[in-house]
Formats: sequence, C-alpha cells, structure tokens
Amino acid sequence: MRKIVLILVIILFTSFNIQDCYYKNIKLYGKVQFVESFPDFKIQIVNDFPDLKVKLVELFPDECGEWQVVNEFPDFKVQIVTFFPDLKIQYVESFPGEN
Repeated sequence: MRKIVLILVIILFTSFNIQDCYYKNIKLYGKVQFVESFPDFKIQIVNDFPDLKVKLVELFPDECGEWQVVNEFPDFKVQIVTFFPDLKIQYVESFPGEN
C-alpha cells in the first residue's frame, strides 16, 4: 500500500512541476492558441505568485515564457479558467520565464 501511495505522490508532483520550461512534456514557449475546450492545459491569469511569467511577442517565441498568439497550427493550446488551473501565469513586459 505504501508503494502505491509513493508512486501516486511522485506522479502528482512530476506532472504539476515546471521543469526546464516544460509542463506535461509541452514546451512553455512558442505559438499558443486560446481555446474554449480540449486544451493541452488550463491557465489562470494572476498578478501575484505566478508559476510562469509570460511575454506576448509578435515574432520568434523561442525563449521560456514567450508566447505568440495564433489561430492555426499552434505548438500548444490553453484555456483560461478562474478555478483549478494547471498553471498560473502573469503577463510581463520583460523577463519572462519560470518564477
């Protein structure tokens, strides 16, 4: 029984952990599409204590936390929610990335 609990705890912490700018094996930079259903993960926009600081860019979103909003062919899809997000983000003008 202890082994099962330990495995579940490890899975829980590894799936909710931002590591090297990846979440659930999805990079947290690149082209993003905002959707109402079937997102890769759910985000909540906050002003304090974010998991990730995001800078919206027009071109070349190739650094951690840089997102280019697109309507087609995204690298990942997100849904904005008020409760129970996978990640909390904060929009910034400079120094995007992991908090």
